[in-house]
Amino acid sequence: MKRIYLDNAATSFPKPSEVLAAMTHYATELGASAGRGAYHEAVQTGALIAQCRQRLCLLFHGESPQHFIFTLNCSDALNLAIKGLADPQRKGHAICTQADHNSILRPINALAERGCIEPTRVAVDPATGLVDPADIAKAIRADTRFIAIAHASNVTGTVQPIRQIGQIARRHQIPLIVDAAQSAGHLPIDVQADCIDLLAAPGHKGLMGPLGTGFLYIRPGIEKVLRTVREGGTGSISEQDVQPDFLPDKYEPGSHNAIGIIGLGAGVQWVSSQGIEKMAAEEARLSRAFIDRIDGVKGLNLYGPRRVKQRVGVFSISIDGLEPLELSAVLESHYGILSRSGFHCAPLMHQAIGSTARGGTTRLSFGPFVSARDVSFAAEALAEVAGSISQGAISCDQQKTS
Repeated sequence: MKRIYLDNAATSFPKPSEVLAAMTHYATELGASAGRGAYHEAVQTGALIAQCRQRLCLLFHGESPQHFIFTLNCSDALNLAIKGLADPQRKGHAICTQADHNSILRPINALAERGCIEPTRVAVDPATGLVDPADIAKAIRADTRFIAIAHASNVTGTVQPIRQIGQIARRHQIPLIVDAAQSAGHLPIDVQADCIDLLAAPGHKGLMGPLGTGFLYIRPGIEKVLRTVREGGTGSISEQDVQPDFLPDKYEPGSHNAIGIIGLGAGVQWVSSQGIEKMAAEEARLSRAFIDRIDGVKGLNLYGPRRVKQRVGVFSISIDGLEPLELSAVLESHYGILSRSGFHCAPLMHQAIGSTARGGTTRLSFGPFVSARDVSFAAEALAEVAGSISQGAISCDQQKTS
């Protein structure tokens, strides 16, 4: 049975061949640690890491490649942004939303438990998952330290009006942190036009790099108020025992994940060569076809917006009579479709859309190597399963014992 990978919201697969080639070249020809030697291999490794920063800067229209800080992943980047802006000596206020991933919610909650932050969690529209920018504006207080929001939901695919929210934040001179885990590499993002102060993204999802990579873009000037959350060796000004105050070294202690960053650089170049606008249009076309086919199927529930301009290719669905994990099991065993079920590390969004009691949802998510045929097959499979349930051909009890 053909395997159809529809879990790109977790990590993209397959990767472009250029990514593997770049990582293999580093592993077999270079192998050095950047900034730790003056010999050719170390210098060349440093050049490739710098090239990745330059490619990220071009893709996201940053103001300087040096302001793209490499991190372990998107969660690591968000921890630096959130905890770096909180003042442990003075309690402040923070704004997040029901649409956010635990990568935002948990660092904020940890700060709240320590008495550093009082959070406001702005509600979303239960039908679409959208945040009203006016509600963000209403939540702002004199002591608001930052606004943090997921650009695209990893549950419903909902794309938030980031530019409007960014303009509100900029008018109030409040830093805006954007979690681009589900939008980087899927949608055009312009950190300057969108008024984004800190942009966090993983390298292994839409940017087509390997796991264990990510970045945080820091708008020039924000580094003056963003504390470091860890310190260590940088290979620069090693004669001093304090962290350098210049970027990127200020926020990048320790040896780099060179093989991962070089793979990420190749992934970013591949995305740029495809054209982000073209890729976004193709994902929207596939999303439209998928929604049109499953909408109205008896017993099948689709969460999130129906308008493709309001979403990315991330779909949460449920089928009456099947628990989410059971549906994923049926999709894999009967159709070879790989999906993810549960709460997707976004508990407040599931509360908002009303899927908590049923154990979350089953999620299918598209990537650049998903074809129109794959999407059609998945839609037909879901319709067939829903039909079988409604006719009693498959039941929860049967699935549990199969």
